[in-house]
Amino acid sequence: MPPIDDRTAGTAPGRFAYDGLERVFHEKARLGIMTSLVSRPRGIAFAELKELCHLTDGNLSRHLQVLHDSGFVEIEKGLHRNRPLTVCRITDDGRKRFLDYINVLESVVRDALKAARVEPTSPAIAEGWSPA
Repeated sequence: MPPIDDRTAGTAPGRFAYDGLERVFHEKARLGIMTSLVSRPRGIAFAELKELCHLTDGNLSRHLQVLHDSGFVEIEKGLHRNRPLTVCRITDDGRKRFLDYINVLESVVRDALKAARVEPTSPAIAEGWSPA
């Protein structure tokens, strides 16, 4: 990505559109789930993931279903010591797409910081405008 010219920061058409932001990740709970899963590629037990993300059983189940339906998460149900155990794992595609998403988020932060340092060269609101 080319550097921003401070004189024209934010003025290029579509400069701040960020096509790489995936809506499925761009939700607080799913962001937490994916961050937890990307750090543990072998998987995390449902109960541990629930605690890490501070979610209820129902909320976690629903968000995992959205991520599973998108192909980003695998959900495996089984038994461990004769007790039910659900293990959640990030898929290879989920890992790649989430890391791409994080890279776009980093560019959003960089662009926002650069844009905040630029003094505006023209007023944001047309002269003569007044509130109703």
